[in-house]
Amino acid sequence: MPADLVVNGILLPDVRLCIFDKDGTIIDVHTYWANMVRFRAEFIGERLGLDQEARIGIMEAMGVQSSVMRIKQDGPVGLKKREIVLRAGVDYLISIGHPDYTSLFETISKEVDGYSLNKFDEIIKPLPGARELLYSLNSAACRIALATTDIRERACRAMEHLAMLHLIDEIAGADGVKKPKPDPEIIFKICEKLGVEPRRTVMIGDAEADVQTGINAECLASIGVESGLTSRQRLQALTPLVIPDISHITVQKRV
Repeated sequence: MPADLVVNGILLPDVRLCIFDKDGTIIDVHTYWANMVRFRAEFIGERLGLDQEARIGIMEAMGVQSSVMRIKQDGPVGLKKREIVLRAGVDYLISIGHPDYTSLFETISKEVDGYSLNKFDEIIKPLPGARELLYSLNSAACRIALATTDIRERACRAMEHLAMLHLIDEIAGADGVKKPKPDPEIIFKICEKLGVEPRRTVMIGDAEADVQTGINAECLASIGVESGLTSRQRLQALTPLVIPDISHITVQKRV
């Protein structure tokens, strides 16, 4: 059954699928990724005997403003694939005289994935309106999916931690596609899996790449969410549908 959505006073009729980015849309991107990068820097620092300045340097290179534990607007963390984020840390250490530690960074990243599973209470915070909107869409029988730059397993565990996994029909991660956002591959895969056409689908995310992905897939609409990573002006250059958070999306009941 389709749902009618209202965003900024604009009606989006006959929506059969809503695809959400995860970080910055469903959960607090800053709390999640700033801490994940901190864990990585701490593990690398311990393994290599790095001083605090070098550990902070790794965090900054990967895209965290360490003084306030927030993600930088240009990332790379939270915006680009894991390989690019790890490479930024490797390149920083090379710049201060260390050898190429690509293999070590990959190993540590996997260790942190496991370690952080016991830290979800600390690092995963739902954004305003997330739970309520998913329940409303579910009640309206509108399909729900996630399209994230995180790996699929971690996204599933995060949604399970928030008691939202049962509301979601499909989760697609960066590890399941060959081309990252803004390439529309991830949307096409979700739509094919759920049997919904892109033209009956709405894409919702906080990054320019999320919005552009929906545009490239020729979705019914792309909605930009202000997480602090991307300015309202940059999102509005792509879509007229820009909102502070997803609590500003209304599911209109059909009579």
